[in-house]
Amino acid sequence: MDYSKRSADSGRRFTGMVVVGALHLAVGYLAVSGVGKTIIERIKPTETKVIEEVKLPPPPPEIVTPPPPKLEAPPPPYIPPPLVEIAAPPPPPTVITAQSSPTPPPVTDYRPPPPPGPPTPPAPPAPRSMSIGVVCPTQVRPEMPAKALNAGVSGSVRARITIKGGKVTNVEIVYAKPRGYFEAAVRAAVSQYACVAQGDQEVIAEQPFEFTAE
Repeated sequence: MDYSKRSADSGRRFTGMVVVGALHLAVGYLAVSGVGKTIIERIKPTETKVIEEVKLPPPPPEIVTPPPPKLEAPPPPYIPPPLVEIAAPPPPPTVITAQSSPTPPPVTDYRPPPPPGPPTPPAPPAPRSMSIGVVCPTQVRPEMPAKALNAGVSGSVRARITIKGGKVTNVEIVYAKPRGYFEAAVRAAVSQYACVAQGDQEVIAEQPFEFTAE
């Protein structure tokens, strides 16, 4: 028998008993002094509350509006094409060819040409425009008509005078305002003008006249 092994086992048992006894003493002290009660209260499990998730009501169902039906236009009614009658082409026109008679030879005129006529006289020279004061240095002043004087009418006249051979051959009234009062007095006065001849050439001159009723 091995006594050394037995002594070792006995030592271990003694140590374990000492440790167990010390633990019992410690527990008893804690129970008497109240420290253990405090520790037990702190170790007391914490109550936990489970918060339930708030569930929202489901959304209302979405109203789906169906699309409007597609309205297709009805097909056009069938209209048969008109019957076209094809007329036969007219017969080609008859071509009539006329046979021309042979052209006779030209007739030669052996008569002598006529003698030349007299030469054409030259055209008369165009009338020359000059100042009435140069062509007719002596002039007669027209008188105020009694008709205009009694009515208190004033006016103006412009005359175109044609002179040939030192004499007045024509008096044309180109402007008169008012008309019917002073034209005769102008013609009567201009016809008495003493003019200077310019050869055979006609001279045309214009002259204004003013009439004032006082």
